[in-house]
Amino acid sequence: MLAVVSAGIAPGLALLSYFYLKDKFEKEPISFVFKIFMFGALLVFPLMFIQYVIQLEFNVSSHFVNAFLVSGLLEEFFKWFVLIYLVYHNIHFDEHYDGIVYGVAVSLGFATAENILFLIANGVELAFGRAILPVSSHALFGVIMGYYLGKGKFSFHSKQRKKWIMLSIFIPFFLHGMYNVIILSQKYWGLYMVPFMIFLWWLGLRKVKLANTLQI
Repeated sequence: MLAVVSAGIAPGLALLSYFYLKDKFEKEPISFVFKIFMFGALLVFPLMFIQYVIQLEFNVSSHFVNAFLVSGLLEEFFKWFVLIYLVYHNIHFDEHYDGIVYGVAVSLGFATAENILFLIANGVELAFGRAILPVSSHALFGVIMGYYLGKGKFSFHSKQRKKWIMLSIFIPFFLHGMYNVIILSQKYWGLYMVPFMIFLWWLGLRKVKLANTLQI
Protein backbone atom coordinates (compact mmCIF):
# COMPACT_ATOMS: atom_id res chain seq x y z
CA MET A 1 0.00 0.00 0.00
CA LEU A 2 2.86 2.38 0.83
CA ALA A 3 4.35 1.78 -2.63
CA VAL A 4 1.01 2.53 -4.29
CA VAL A 5 0.47 5.75 -2.32
CA SER A 6 4.06 6.88 -2.95
CA ALA A 7 3.76 6.16 -6.68
CA GLY A 8 0.44 8.02 -6.74
CA ILE A 9 1.75 11.11 -4.95
CA ALA A 10 5.23 11.44 -6.49
CA PRO A 11 4.39 12.74 -9.99
CA GLY A 12 1.93 15.33 -8.66
CA LEU A 13 4.40 16.71 -6.14
CA ALA A 14 7.22 16.69 -8.70
CA LEU A 15 5.17 18.66 -11.24
CA LEU A 16 3.89 21.07 -8.59
CA SER A 17 7.47 21.71 -7.46
CA TYR A 18 8.55 22.27 -11.06
CA PHE A 19 5.93 24.92 -11.79
CA TYR A 20 6.29 26.48 -8.32
CA LEU A 21 10.03 26.97 -8.85
CA LYS A 22 9.43 28.48 -12.31
CA ASP A 23 8.07 31.61 -10.59
CA LYS A 24 10.70 34.29 -11.23
CA PHE A 25 9.14 36.78 -8.85
CA GLU A 26 8.02 36.41 -5.24
CA LYS A 27 7.33 32.77 -4.34
CA GLU A 28 3.85 31.95 -3.01
CA PRO A 29 3.39 30.79 0.62
CA ILE A 30 3.83 27.02 0.61
CA SER A 31 1.10 26.61 3.24
CA PHE A 32 -1.48 28.32 1.00
CA VAL A 33 -0.34 26.41 -2.09
CA PHE A 34 -0.70 23.16 -0.13
CA LYS A 35 -4.17 24.23 1.06
CA ILE A 36 -5.31 24.68 -2.55
CA PHE A 37 -3.69 21.35 -3.44
CA MET A 38 -5.71 19.65 -0.70
CA PHE A 39 -8.94 21.32 -1.83
CA GLY A 40 -8.24 19.92 -5.29
CA ALA A 41 -7.76 16.45 -3.80
CA LEU A 42 -11.05 16.69 -1.91
CA LEU A 43 -12.90 17.46 -5.14
CA VAL A 44 -12.41 13.87 -6.28
CA PHE A 45 -15.05 12.44 -3.95
CA PRO A 46 -18.04 14.71 -4.73
CA LEU A 47 -17.14 14.58 -8.43
CA MET A 48 -17.04 10.77 -8.42
CA PHE A 49 -20.45 10.77 -6.77
CA ILE A 50 -21.93 13.29 -9.25
CA GLN A 51 -20.52 11.39 -12.23
CA TYR A 52 -21.86 8.12 -10.84
CA VAL A 53 -25.35 9.61 -10.38
CA ILE A 54 -25.32 11.05 -13.91
CA GLN A 55 -24.37 7.68 -15.36
CA LEU A 56 -26.97 5.90 -13.21
CA GLU A 57 -29.82 8.29 -13.97
CA PHE A 58 -29.15 9.10 -17.63
CA ASN A 59 -27.19 6.03 -18.75
CA VAL A 60 -24.86 8.17 -20.88
CA SER A 61 -23.39 6.08 -23.69
CA SER A 62 -22.06 8.81 -26.00
CA HIS A 63 -18.26 9.08 -25.93
CA PHE A 64 -18.57 12.76 -26.82
CA VAL A 65 -20.92 13.54 -23.91
CA ASN A 66 -18.78 11.56 -21.48
CA ALA A 67 -15.58 13.18 -22.71
CA PHE A 68 -16.71 16.79 -22.74
CA LEU A 69 -19.54 17.07 -20.23
CA VAL A 70 -19.47 14.26 -17.66
CA SER A 71 -15.69 14.43 -17.29
CA GLY A 72 -14.16 17.53 -18.88
CA LEU A 73 -16.71 20.20 -17.95
CA LEU A 74 -17.48 18.94 -14.45
CA GLU A 75 -13.85 18.48 -13.42
CA GLU A 76 -12.59 21.76 -14.87
CA PHE A 77 -15.55 23.73 -13.52
CA PHE A 78 -15.05 22.52 -9.97
CA LYS A 79 -11.32 23.27 -10.09
CA TRP A 80 -12.08 26.71 -11.55
CA PHE A 81 -14.66 27.32 -8.82
CA VAL A 82 -12.09 26.61 -6.10
CA LEU A 83 -9.74 29.15 -7.70
CA ILE A 84 -12.45 31.79 -8.05
CA TYR A 85 -13.76 31.28 -4.51
CA LEU A 86 -10.50 30.81 -2.58
CA VAL A 87 -7.73 32.37 -4.67
CA TYR A 88 -8.95 35.07 -7.05
CA HIS A 89 -9.52 37.73 -4.36
CA ASN A 90 -6.83 36.48 -1.98
CA ILE A 91 -4.00 38.87 -1.07
CA HIS A 92 -1.42 36.26 -2.11
CA PHE A 93 -2.64 36.45 -5.72
CA ASP A 94 -0.65 39.60 -6.52
CA GLU A 95 1.26 38.64 -9.70
CA HIS A 96 0.27 37.13 -13.05
CA TYR A 97 2.29 33.96 -12.51
CA ASP A 98 0.50 33.29 -9.19
CA GLY A 99 -2.54 32.15 -11.15
CA ILE A 100 -0.44 29.39 -12.70
CA VAL A 101 0.90 28.26 -9.32
CA TYR A 102 -2.59 27.94 -7.84
CA GLY A 103 -4.11 26.53 -11.03
CA VAL A 104 -1.48 23.80 -11.03
CA ALA A 105 -1.96 23.22 -7.28
CA VAL A 106 -5.72 22.59 -7.48
CA SER A 107 -5.37 20.51 -10.65
CA LEU A 108 -2.58 18.35 -9.26
CA GLY A 109 -4.40 17.90 -5.96
CA PHE A 110 -7.30 16.47 -7.93
CA ALA A 111 -5.04 14.41 -10.22
CA THR A 112 -3.03 13.02 -7.28
CA ALA A 113 -6.08 11.82 -5.34
CA GLU A 114 -7.56 10.33 -8.52
CA ASN A 115 -4.21 8.69 -9.31
CA ILE A 116 -3.94 7.05 -5.88
CA LEU A 117 -7.46 5.62 -6.14
CA PHE A 118 -6.76 4.35 -9.66
CA LEU A 119 -3.50 2.64 -8.66
CA ILE A 120 -5.13 1.03 -5.62
CA ALA A 121 -7.80 -0.43 -7.90
CA ASN A 122 -5.60 -1.35 -10.87
CA GLY A 123 -2.05 -1.85 -9.64
CA VAL A 124 1.16 0.12 -9.18
CA GLU A 125 2.61 -1.16 -12.47
CA LEU A 126 0.47 1.46 -14.26
CA ALA A 127 2.05 4.34 -12.32
CA PHE A 128 4.45 5.47 -15.06
CA GLY A 129 1.76 5.72 -17.73
CA ARG A 130 -0.50 7.58 -15.31
CA ALA A 131 2.28 10.08 -14.56
CA ILE A 132 2.97 10.72 -18.25
CA LEU A 133 -0.65 11.16 -19.32
CA PRO A 134 -3.45 12.01 -16.83
CA VAL A 135 -1.33 13.61 -14.11
CA SER A 136 0.75 15.78 -16.44
CA SER A 137 -2.28 16.72 -18.54
CA HIS A 138 -4.15 17.90 -15.43
CA ALA A 139 -1.10 19.99 -14.49
CA LEU A 140 -1.09 21.62 -17.93
CA PHE A 141 -4.84 22.27 -17.84
CA GLY A 142 -4.12 24.02 -14.53
CA VAL A 143 -1.32 26.09 -16.09
CA ILE A 144 -3.66 27.33 -18.81
CA MET A 145 -6.53 27.97 -16.40
CA GLY A 146 -4.26 29.91 -14.05
CA TYR A 147 -2.65 31.90 -16.84
CA TYR A 148 -6.00 33.27 -18.04
CA LEU A 149 -7.18 33.91 -14.48
CA GLY A 150 -4.04 35.99 -14.01
CA LYS A 151 -4.83 37.91 -17.18
CA GLY A 152 -8.33 38.55 -15.88
CA LYS A 153 -7.19 39.50 -12.39
CA PHE A 154 -4.86 42.21 -13.62
CA SER A 155 -6.87 43.50 -16.58
CA PHE A 156 -7.88 47.15 -16.26
CA HIS A 157 -10.99 46.85 -18.45
CA SER A 158 -14.09 45.01 -17.26
CA LYS A 159 -14.92 43.58 -20.71
CA GLN A 160 -11.39 42.27 -21.10
CA ARG A 161 -11.50 40.87 -17.56
CA LYS A 162 -14.70 38.94 -18.29
CA LYS A 163 -13.20 37.59 -21.52
CA TRP A 164 -10.07 36.27 -19.77
CA ILE A 165 -12.07 34.73 -16.94
CA MET A 166 -14.35 32.96 -19.42
CA LEU A 167 -11.31 31.69 -21.33
CA SER A 168 -9.84 30.40 -18.06
CA ILE A 169 -12.64 27.83 -17.86
CA PHE A 170 -13.44 27.32 -21.56
CA ILE A 171 -9.94 26.49 -22.87
CA PRO A 172 -9.06 23.90 -20.17
CA PHE A 173 -12.53 22.37 -20.58
CA PHE A 174 -12.07 22.10 -24.35
CA LEU A 175 -8.56 20.63 -24.07
CA HIS A 176 -9.68 18.21 -21.37
CA GLY A 177 -12.57 17.10 -23.57
CA MET A 178 -10.22 16.55 -26.51
CA TYR A 179 -7.89 14.52 -24.29
CA ASN A 180 -10.81 12.34 -23.20
CA VAL A 181 -12.05 11.86 -26.78
CA ILE A 182 -8.60 10.57 -27.77
CA ILE A 183 -8.48 8.16 -24.80
CA LEU A 184 -12.02 6.89 -25.47
CA SER A 185 -11.36 6.39 -29.17
CA GLN A 186 -9.35 3.29 -28.13
CA LYS A 187 -8.14 2.22 -31.60
CA TYR A 188 -4.86 3.94 -32.54
CA TRP A 189 -5.34 6.41 -29.68
CA GLY A 190 -1.58 6.61 -29.16
CA LEU A 191 -1.08 8.06 -32.64
CA TYR A 192 -3.24 11.02 -31.67
CA MET A 193 -2.16 11.29 -28.05
CA VAL A 194 1.55 11.84 -28.72
CA PRO A 195 1.10 15.00 -30.86
CA PHE A 196 -1.68 16.20 -28.54
CA MET A 197 0.58 15.94 -25.47
CA ILE A 198 3.47 17.61 -27.29
CA PHE A 199 1.13 20.48 -28.20
CA LEU A 200 -0.20 20.65 -24.63
CA TRP A 201 3.31 20.86 -23.17
CA TRP A 202 4.29 23.49 -25.75
CA LEU A 203 1.20 25.56 -24.93
CA GLY A 204 1.64 25.20 -21.17
CA LEU A 205 5.32 26.14 -21.18
CA ARG A 206 4.59 29.07 -23.47
CA LYS A 207 2.03 30.34 -20.94
CA VAL A 208 4.61 29.93 -18.17
CA LYS A 209 7.10 32.02 -20.14
CA LEU A 210 4.53 34.69 -20.96
CA ALA A 211 3.30 34.93 -17.37
CA ASN A 212 6.86 35.42 -16.16
CA THR A 213 7.29 38.39 -18.48
CA LEU A 214 4.19 40.17 -17.11
CA GLN A 215 4.16 42.31 -14.01
CA ILE A 216 1.31 44.23 -12.44
